[in-house]
Amino acid sequence: MTDRFDKATRSSMMAAIRSKNTKPELVVRRLVYSLGFRYRLHSPDIPGRPDLVFKGRRKAIFVHGCFWHRHPGCPKASTPETRVDFWQQKFDLNVSRDRPVQQILKEEGWRAMVVWQCELTDVKQLTARLDRFLRG
Repeated sequence: MTDRFDKATRSSMMAAIRSKNTKPELVVRRLVYSLGFRYRLHSPDIPGRPDLVFKGRRKAIFVHGCFWHRHPGCPKASTPETRVDFWQQKFDLNVSRDRPVQQILKEEGWRAMVVWQCELTDVKQLTARLDRFLRG
């Protein structure tokens, strides 16, 4: 299947995809703030540069896009039909970077939580999960 956009349009679309301050991340930040918690963003001194960092609690939250981080079993984790090898290599690299970060944080006495993009559809359940994680 061919791409429905020309090369220049597709390139500008891909360049516009952000790694920080994404819509899912902003939703999680608002929920956490509404629960009364304050946090730091993308701390470079914490392994993996978590999206939200709670240094005093030694907790970190990663907000992952289902597509980019390959949420298992999620329909949003589809693979494009063109340039499959390129995409698979890119996805494998993302996933292989994610795994060791969780282990390193655990070894350093941190607790980490991953919030998947698709979990944002049930705000009540996500809020309760965030609250349990941060208070527990």
